[in-house]
Parts: sequence; C-alpha cells; structure tokens
Amino acid sequence: MKQWLARVTSNVAGTVIEAWQELRIHRLRVILSLIGVGVAVCALTTVVALGAIAEQTSREVNERYSGRPATLTASIFGSEGPVDSAVTDEAWIAAMHRYEIDYWSRNGYGSLTAQFVDGAVPLATQVVDVDFAEIHRLRVVTGSWFTERDVTRLAPPIVVNEKVWDRLGRPPIDSHPTLQLLGEQKTTAVIVGVTPAGEWDGESMFMLADAYLELSLAPPGTEQMGYEAWVPEGIADQLVPIIDREIEAAIGAGAQVDVYRTDSGAWGEDPFLATKLMVGGVAMLVLILGALGLVNISLVTVKHRIREIGIRRSFGATSGRVFFGVMMESVVGTFVAGVVGVMAAILIVKSPWVEQTIGQGLIEDFPPFPTEAAILGIVAATVVGAIAGLLPAIAAVRVKVIDAIRF
Repeated sequence: MKQWLARVTSNVAGTVIEAWQELRIHRLRVILSLIGVGVAVCALTTVVALGAIAEQTSREVNERYSGRPATLTASIFGSEGPVDSAVTDEAWIAAMHRYEIDYWSRNGYGSLTAQFVDGAVPLATQVVDVDFAEIHRLRVVTGSWFTERDVTRLAPPIVVNEKVWDRLGRPPIDSHPTLQLLGEQKTTAVIVGVTPAGEWDGESMFMLADAYLELSLAPPGTEQMGYEAWVPEGIADQLVPIIDREIEAAIGAGAQVDVYRTDSGAWGEDPFLATKLMVGGVAMLVLILGALGLVNISLVTVKHRIREIGIRRSFGATSGRVFFGVMMESVVGTFVAGVVGVMAAILIVKSPWVEQTIGQGLIEDFPPFPTEAAILGIVAATVVGAIAGLLPAIAAVRVKVIDAIRF
C-alpha cells in the first residue's frame, strides 16, 4: 500500500514538475493563452465581491427603515379611545426588563414649531428613546446621538437633520447651538447631533420621548406611541405572543395589543435572493466565456505540438503520462492565472474609489473582501483548466509516432 501511494505521489509530482517546465519553455504562448483566464477570474471574483458589498448596502438600508433582525414592533390601542401613555409605557418597560431585552425604544411622530431667523416653521418630529439609533443603524454626520445623560437634561436635547442645520447656518456642534421651540411656553432645545438628509427630505428632528411628552400640546395621557425592541433572531417568534399577552394583561380589559416583526427577516423569504441570483448569473457567464476561450487556444496549441508529442511517445511515454502531462499544463497555468486574477480583484474591490462608489456612503460595517470569492476564483480557474485541458489531452493521446514524422 505504501509503495503504491509513493508511486502515485511520485507520478503526480513528476507530472506537475514536467507541466511547469513546459509552461516555462513555452512562456510566450502560455502568457497569451492565460491572459484571458486571468481576466475572467478577476472579473468573476470582482463580481462576487461587489455583489457581497451591494448586498451589505441593501441590508443596511433596509435595517435603517425597518430595524435590525429581529425587530419587534408593538401597537397598543384601546377599544374606547386612547390608552393612557403612562400605563402603556410602564407595561412595555416592565416586559423589556423581565425578558432582559437590552435595546428598545418608543417610536412616535409629532410636530413642533421652531423659531428661525426668517420665521416660525413647523418641524416634523420623531419621538424616540436612546436605543433607537442602535436598532435602526442611524448615522450621525456630526455631533453625536442621544446618550443616557441627555435624558436628565433640563434643556431638551434634539438631533436635527442637515436641512435644519443648513437653515441655522451650519454652526459647530461643539458650540452647543440652540433652537427655540414654540408652544404654550417657549423652550430652548440644544442641538447635539445632525443626521443626513436626502434631496427630497424635509426639515425634521429627533427628540427623546420624555422631553417631547412634556412639551406636547396634546391633552395629558392621550399621546400614542409605538414600541420597538431588538431581540435575538432565534427567539423572536417565541417572544411575539408572550409579550403580546403580557402587555394586554398589564393594561387590562379593553386593550388591543399587536406585536409583530418589521425587519426584513419577517418577509418569509430571502430579501437578497434577486441580488444573489443576478451576481451568480453574471459570474457563471464570465466563467463559461473564459473556459471556451481557453479550450479553443489549447486545441490549437496541441495541433502545433504533434511533432513534440510524437517524439515523446517514441521514447516510451505512455498514453496516461501524455494525457496527464498535457492536462496538467492547463491546470497549473490556470491556477497561476487564477491567483493573479484574485490578487487583481482584491486591489480593485478594496480601492477607496470603488468602495465609495458601490457603498455610496451608506455602509456602516463595510465588509472585508469575501474569502469565499477568492476561493471561488481559484477553484474556478483550476476547474476551467481541467476542463479546458481535457479535450487537448485526449487529442494528444491519439497522436501516433508516424503522425509526428509526417507533420
């Protein structure tokens, strides 16, 4: 057994060394034939890597709107009118503490009037708690998001979007700019951060829920809030009915509680399936084109090597040795081309310009170059080399010594 294994290992090693020597001898031919393979592998690896970046971009955009996996949202209504917000808050917070849920937030919408130099303007106000930014991957372009210390501030802290910041003249956040809010009494709010604003976004701001409830002009106890929690994805489905029943029991008869998932994982199917299929289709097309080009070049090359192959046969080279020698030339060459193509793909994908263009400034956790893309590129190159070398190897085996003499 050991002798058989040693013989096989020796034959394989000899075939690889022989193939490498042939590649060195036919250096120009090899370079010309493998340029296409290297380019194809580079394109294949780049497409797969960029697909991973695009998927991460799509995932983070979804999470900014619907929350991270898994985000539970609760809506609480009363059969005879609004439920006292103090009661619903107490029930929700008690459930969060009981099940040791670290990230949760109230979430509501309102409007407050702000005094600018050019007049009073109503600002769309989103009412949240500190953990809202973590649940929704909220980005801050300058300054910072709310912290636990902001909850106890006498002057209510606010986070405005860039449209409001521009209207104020973009004052430095470390200078503690303020914004006057109008109501039954004027209130001075302190701007602690600025969030990005799209072209079609209006002027808006975030305010902590407790501070907003103190300023709201609605009758006490009638403000309605939604509730969100970021929970482990593996137990989300089990928590939904439990939290639902517990809050209903805490509030009492007449309360209607609806707890459900809002993140992309609740859609029941892979939301990135279309992206994966598109990337896979493009990668497969690139691979097929590279394989066809190499097969064509390899067949032409074998025809020009009939004399060489015939001479080797005349000196006792077996059919198996000729077959594997020709095929291994292709495999070794494409493996080297694959390594070069993967290295080129890494340089392309990780360049700052490409990252900025593909990510469009939307990615918070920019993914590293995917290892599976590099492995796929090298494996694909090796497989293409084996397939491309198969037909030429069969043609080489059929070469006879007399053919070499006549050629």
